[in-house]
Formats: sequence, C-alpha cells, structure tokens
Amino acid sequence: MSTDTCPPLRRYDEPAGPVGWQTAAACAGLPPKAVFSKKVKEAAPVLRACARCPVRRDCERIVAPADNWFDGVCGGRLYRSGRPVEIPAHLLPAALIALPTLPSTRAPRGGSLA
Repeated sequence: MSTDTCPPLRRYDEPAGPVGWQTAAACAGLPPKAVFSKKVKEAAPVLRACARCPVRRDCERIVAPADNWFDGVCGGRLYRSGRPVEIPAHLLPAALIALPTLPSTRAPRGGSLA
C-alpha cells in the first residue's frame, strides 16, 4: 500500500477488537513511521487520513498528546514533545485547517498544575 493513500473507513460502532477506536481509525493501515513522524511531509498521509477519520476526537482525548509528550500525529495534528506543530495550510486538508484543540492539562516545563 502506498503511503499516499488511506485505508478504507471502518465503522466505529462495529466491534473492532479490544481497542475499537484504534482499529476504527483511518490511519490504522498506514506505516507507523508516518504516524509517529516528527516531520510534516512524512506525516502528510496520516494528516489526510485524519480529515475523514470517525474517531479523531477519541484519538486526541485518549492519547492526550500534551499530557504524554507525544511525538507524531494525533487527532488531526502533528505533535512534537506534546506540543502541536504549526503546519502550512497548503499541506493540510481543508477539514483540518480550523480544527479546535482540546485543552491541555500538562503543566509547563519546570512547573506544576497547582
């Protein structure tokens, strides 16, 4: 399978194994190297898949990239060390350009939440 194509959509309401949201994700068949890439061009096929993913919100909520210093694509965004990376609009599908972010609960580096 080419990294420029997306796997077929799966129905989220159908049983998909022990971790249904992961197997229902549009990126499920894409190479892990692209999903966990820190580079915009390498992650582009995954970002395109996110634009039509039925579990995009679940992905961002469960992975909680900011809380886990996540590297890669999650919920339609590219993260490095849990921080969203700004991506030029011409590289994003229109469905992801104005995507709101979930609030972060991660403390600033060297700080605390209290």
